[in-house]
Amino acid sequence: MDGVITTQARVIAALVLRETRTAFGDTQLGYLWAIVNPALSTLVLVLIFSSIGKSPAFGTSFALFFATGILPFQTYSKLSSSLMTAINASRGLLSYPLVNETDILISKYILIVLTYLMIIIVFFTMIIWGDDASTPVRIEQCATAFLVLSFLGLGAGTTNAVLFRLWPTWKQLESIISKPLFFLSGIFYVPSDFPTHVVKLLAWNPILHGIEWFREGYYGNYDSVVLSKSYLLTCTIVLLLFGLFGERLYRKKSI
Repeated sequence: MDGVITTQARVIAALVLRETRTAFGDTQLGYLWAIVNPALSTLVLVLIFSSIGKSPAFGTSFALFFATGILPFQTYSKLSSSLMTAINASRGLLSYPLVNETDILISKYILIVLTYLMIIIVFFTMIIWGDDASTPVRIEQCATAFLVLSFLGLGAGTTNAVLFRLWPTWKQLESIISKPLFFLSGIFYVPSDFPTHVVKLLAWNPILHGIEWFREGYYGNYDSVVLSKSYLLTCTIVLLLFGLFGERLYRKKSI
């Protein structure tokens, strides 16, 4: 059993290295640009909203409030969309006996999570130095929220991968369905600013709970009216089980 786990771990590590070289090239500059580019894109959005006089819904720094929403959301979004086509894009690797579909998904997940973890560190460092923003009060809560959101993205991405292989049109449909999530996940606002009936509708979105959890960890005095960690964990586990079971079932039918 230990030998099987060790072998699969080596396979996944090799796939991560291969994916890194494929996505960013063999130079460190390629991976550095992959980190800097999203950070700069987020910074541009911050400058645009700041220039039109938009004040933060919480705290004194709009850049900080925006970052605590957009960066966790982008982590989920990147995983959900990239994992959808990961298996098809690496189909040639499946000819190797030791490589299976789950290995491809996990290796892609690891690379994306590590990349966005670096983006978060770089961007928050820029804000803390440049905007005199506060440091996270409970960094362990921020880390936990980020990890759970990444697992939610893994579950959504794996589920999307299964649906995409069964129904290729799902890629376009999923893109349409997921677009409103940018406005429904609390990136620009605090849910308590809305009436109770609106909050109840927003609360169905598990991503919102992840972002609220991240903000409760970052701000010492942020008290979310909507956060349900149990609901977020339930959605995450359901998506993971559905996606992994669906992938395993599809793999057996394809043999």
